[in-house]
Amino acid sequence: MKAYLHLANGKTFEGKLETAIPDSEVNGEVVFFTGMTGYQEVLTDPSYKNQIIVFTYPLIGNYGINAADFESKKPHVQAVVVYEASTKGYHYQSQYSLKDYLQAWNIPLLTHVDTRAVVKQIRTEGAMQGKISLTSECGEFGETERQEQPIQQVSTTQIETYGNGSTHIVLFDFGYKKSILQSLLSRGCKVTVVPYNTSFETIQALEPDGILLSNGPGNPKQLSSQLPTIRKVIDHYPTLGICLGHQLVALAYGADTEKLRFGHRGANQPVYDSVKKKVFMTSQNHGYVVNKESLAHTPFVVRFTNVNDQSVEGMFHPTKPILSVQYHPEAHPGPSDTNSIFDEFLQIMKNVRSEKVYA
Repeated sequence: MKAYLHLANGKTFEGKLETAIPDSEVNGEVVFFTGMTGYQEVLTDPSYKNQIIVFTYPLIGNYGINAADFESKKPHVQAVVVYEASTKGYHYQSQYSLKDYLQAWNIPLLTHVDTRAVVKQIRTEGAMQGKISLTSECGEFGETERQEQPIQQVSTTQIETYGNGSTHIVLFDFGYKKSILQSLLSRGCKVTVVPYNTSFETIQALEPDGILLSNGPGNPKQLSSQLPTIRKVIDHYPTLGICLGHQLVALAYGADTEKLRFGHRGANQPVYDSVKKKVFMTSQNHGYVVNKESLAHTPFVVRFTNVNDQSVEGMFHPTKPILSVQYHPEAHPGPSDTNSIFDEFLQIMKNVRSEKVYA
């Protein structure tokens, strides 16, 4: 049947509804992803919580949905908008079609939409609220989620430990991707995943060698109440921040963050590393960035810079073992050019342990 994507600026786009709409309409922030592949990882990335995702590549779903490439236990997007969705998965690992998978989770799939026109609206006016409904009249938009709710919905509620390696990392779960955990486990680490609001005393009791602040959905300032704890934790332990975690490191030290017009969501963002003097292709998914000027009031040094818009893509502390990146070094989807960041973090922890032994 016909259905409509309504944007908050008054623009409406007609399409064909392939799966049911819960409660006759669904609301969310409308954003776009530019990758040609990786839709399964995008759907299950907790950072897309409460968002309507528009895929720019004209054909999505041609290799289906498999059992291996999930980034979490369920999809987190509000709805999916494409030009064309393949009815079958033409890959030997495929277990479901895109449509069947979304239908099983009651997530609307809108096809035959002029996605190029939608993306032009977002690029011109910025990411905005939108909704998918069965009526051509836009009407009023539903209220947005409470500020802290997205993190509460995607973070774990209990402490869980994986692996048994000699290097112990505590991973703060703001909505982490499975590939981050796997990247650490594959390097022989023991990883303890903790809720986003875990206390400093609890972290101390776990006796970690290092801390990883994960990615997650929404505005980093939604976690303002957690910043004192985060500051205390990262001042005591070697730390790696990824995406939202990177932004939280900056905020904890008094820097500021701001919203990008339409964000970076894709698998081909060029980033310059001022230490290695090279440009790397990166996988990204974020709508907020660290304000570069605000870092002048902190000790942090910018190491990574986005080649396209010069935004901050990563930084380090000159005297403390703190490193943070805006992009996703674990990729999935995307290139693995920057996967070595995990090795660098392991070396940082090793150096800190050595200093303690010989101190």
